[in-house]
Amino acid sequence: MLVHAAARVGPLAAGRHVLAIQDTTELNFAAHARRTRGLGRVGNGVDPGFFLHPVLVAEAEAGGGILGLAGAEIWVRHKRKRADYRELAIEEKESYRWIVGAERAKAALAQAAMVTVIGDAESDIYDAFVRIPDARAHLLTRACQDRKLADGSGLYAYAAGLPEQDRYTLALPATKKRVARTAQMALRFAPVTICRPADCPDKSLAHRVTLCLVEAREIDAPAGAEPICWRLLTTHPVHTLAQAHQIVAWYCQRWHIEQLFRTLKRQGLQLESSLVENAKALIKLSVLALIAAVRTLQLTRARDGTRDQPATVAFDPEEIDVLGYVLSTLEGKTHKQRNPFPANSLAWAAWIIARLGGWSGYASGRPAGPITILHGLTRFAGILHGFTLARDVYIR
Repeated sequence: MLVHAAARVGPLAAGRHVLAIQDTTELNFAAHARRTRGLGRVGNGVDPGFFLHPVLVAEAEAGGGILGLAGAEIWVRHKRKRADYRELAIEEKESYRWIVGAERAKAALAQAAMVTVIGDAESDIYDAFVRIPDARAHLLTRACQDRKLADGSGLYAYAAGLPEQDRYTLALPATKKRVARTAQMALRFAPVTICRPADCPDKSLAHRVTLCLVEAREIDAPAGAEPICWRLLTTHPVHTLAQAHQIVAWYCQRWHIEQLFRTLKRQGLQLESSLVENAKALIKLSVLALIAAVRTLQLTRARDGTRDQPATVAFDPEEIDVLGYVLSTLEGKTHKQRNPFPANSLAWAAWIIARLGGWSGYASGRPAGPITILHGLTRFAGILHGFTLARDVYIR
């Protein structure tokens, strides 16, 4: 299933600059601990579950759409971290998933003009800065370590001492740890040369790597709120203010994968509520759910028609034909009750799926959310099954 998903996204990325956004989530089945078999332990070391690390592909241009999955890593943690963990080769650590994810993305997106691999603070791994970049692949990573620089200073102090280049506002979405707010940000940027860590097990890696640093720091955060501070390390050249803003904008698209996890769990498929008992079956179910969650995210983002994407981004040709048949049963007689989007566009398909999910169809109403889209996809799956059954069995 993952191989098929990666094969599908490759041609969609052909000739484009795309973002390969990767992150890790845990799937916690503590609510059914007595029923499940073969699971390991999640981050708290107690609850049963496993980990999922997908690579989501999005268009790099402003407001770009979601193209699909480049792959995913799934693993069950049965052992605690070894005492000599820091001395192990990167291939023996769980953090190796960031390098594997990036390399798989590069392979799946071989037709892309450029690939920028984006990761949060956990992906701040020296080995990745050496191994991943090439002529068409870049890294964009949020720093989590106060790395030693070539001049002997530390990354954090160096960033703080850079001259402020700009101030701008940034809309921060709500998370489990904060409410949504508009932040006032200060922007700084400069090239940096980081040194190989003294405790790096792989002594064959280059002693130094030159990158570009972009720091976006919140000014005057609300009382009680933790100020935002993103120190972004990238292999992209950053010599101008416009380039620095572009780096921040690309990093902000990392939010797509957070929405993917929400759709997979709490605000959509409720995967952690599954009553499946066997670990292998749960892992297969998680892959199916991940693919469904990606399609849901694609349609949710396409619903307003501001992105010029064809329906083939998310649907096969036969599915698009069936969508066309279904459309005639959903449109009303007035202009306001008709699908306003170009036929066979992804927005056109999103309108149909949303209507199947119970959305009213009126643009003046609240737009269809992920749950409505999921309901619509479930209904459409039944319709598609009935159509293919009738065609294959009854139509001679």
